[in-house]
Amino acid sequence: MTNEHPTAAPLASVMDVRVHGTGPALLLAHGAGGGIEGNFGLVLDDLASDHTLIGPHYPGAGNTPAAATPLDLDELADAVVESAVSRGHERFVVMGESLGSAVAVRAATRHPERVRALVLTAGFPVADPALALAARLVTTLGKAGEWDAVARFACLSCLTDRDLAEMPEEALEAAVAATRASLPAGMVDHFALLPEIDVRGDLAGISVPVLVLAPTGDRLVLPDSSRRLARGIPGATLVEIPGGAHVLNEADRAVWLKHVRGLLGGL
Repeated sequence: MTNEHPTAAPLASVMDVRVHGTGPALLLAHGAGGGIEGNFGLVLDDLASDHTLIGPHYPGAGNTPAAATPLDLDELADAVVESAVSRGHERFVVMGESLGSAVAVRAATRHPERVRALVLTAGFPVADPALALAARLVTTLGKAGEWDAVARFACLSCLTDRDLAEMPEEALEAAVAATRASLPAGMVDHFALLPEIDVRGDLAGISVPVLVLAPTGDRLVLPDSSRRLARGIPGATLVEIPGGAHVLNEADRAVWLKHVRGLLGGL
């Protein structure tokens, strides 16, 4: 969990990018400590049936080398956009999850000619006190090598209340172990960026269709953050997913997919 392979080349040139399907392009922006499979795995096959999915990994996620310097939102947004443009896609819908929502908003601001629409899930314009505290906790624990504690915090933050209440102790321990094994090398770098993000000034200038999805059971990015995001973007549609956790389970992701399909069908 250390930055053993610093990124020397421009970020876009070293990004691990997963490409699935054919058709109009959907550019995927994953969350902090996540990845394309981790955030979008439940819907990749469905969306790839009639779209080309382009899924770049941030430094220290997937097979992208870890960063040598602190992450920068502008650089991330530019590199994510370039991952699609360099593969021949001039315009695309950007789908951001959590941190990826801020990346998507910044991409729309810096590259308005390329972004057709935005789908923002569990997003935030600026870290509220709860998210800022969580980010600093993960950063501190990660730097101290306390990865089991990070995994337990991730399970607490990302599972639903029902999951936690009904899960036997052995199953919970297995979930913690699986989470621990999946933590990316760039976990600390990703979470260190969260308190630095502020895209409030970007919102009023976004003029493409925007769908904001707010899981109301999210304990990491509180649903009011998604509501503020939607209020700040002219014409944005807000959809709440009742009881949904930060990482959507299969049933809640099916609700998500229904609304996303509605947006895509209207473009």
